[in-house]
Amino acid sequence: MRRYNIRMAGVGGQGVVTASHVLSNGVILSGGESTIVPFFGSEKRMAPVESYVRIAENQLYEIGEILYPNFIAIFHSQVITHGKSYTMPFYSGLKDDSAILINAHHPLPLSDDEKRELCEKRARVYYLPAMQIALKHAGTEVATNMAMLGALCAIIGVPDLASLEKAVGERFLGKGFVASGGTASLDKAMEKQFTHKFELVQKNMEAIHAAYDFAVQHGWAQAHSKESDLACIK
Repeated sequence: MRRYNIRMAGVGGQGVVTASHVLSNGVILSGGESTIVPFFGSEKRMAPVESYVRIAENQLYEIGEILYPNFIAIFHSQVITHGKSYTMPFYSGLKDDSAILINAHHPLPLSDDEKRELCEKRARVYYLPAMQIALKHAGTEVATNMAMLGALCAIIGVPDLASLEKAVGERFLGKGFVASGGTASLDKAMEKQFTHKFELVQKNMEAIHAAYDFAVQHGWAQAHSKESDLACIK
C-alpha cells in the first residue's frame, strides 16, 4: 500500500470531517493504518474547514497538519475562487506527481501562475461533478461529500468498497462515534430526508459507487495512465 498524506479542504456544512472519518475508518477496516486530524474555526456554514488523513500500511506516528500532501481534495470551488481555505494557495506543499480532486462540474479558471506551478509539479487535476452525482443518486446535495469520497478511493485504490460500506454503516448506524456540534447538525439534516437510517446508508453508498464508477470510467483509477483535466501548455 502506497502511503498517502491527504488534505481535504471545504466549507462548513459539506461534511468534510465526516468524509475524512469514513475514509480513515475504511482504511483501518481494510487492514491498513490511518490517522485523522480535523481543523476548523467557528462551526458555521461556509466557514473554512480542513481535515488531514494519513494512510499507510505500517504504523503511523505523525499527527497534526499535513504540510506536504500527495493528494488534495477540494470539496467546494470557493476554496479556490474565494480563498476560503487555511492553506493558500490551495495546492501549497503539494508533492511532485501528486493528485488534486476538485468538486466542480467544469474546470475552474486558474491563473497562469497557478497553471504553471501545477504543471511544474506534474500534478494531476481532476474535476468531479460531485454535487450533481449526489443529487442524482442520493437525492440530496448533502451527500456530495460521499461522492467525493467515492472518487478519491477509486483514484488511490484504498480502501476497497466493502470496507468503505462498512465504515459508512458504522458512521451513521453505530453508537460509538461522537460528532462535533456542526457535524451532528449535518447528520440530523441528512436523517430528516430519509425514513430510516438504513436508507441513509444505502443512498450514501449509491453516491459513493456512482462517483467511484465515474473515476474508473474516466481512467483516473489507473495510477500509471491518468489523464489530467489540467492542460500543460509549454
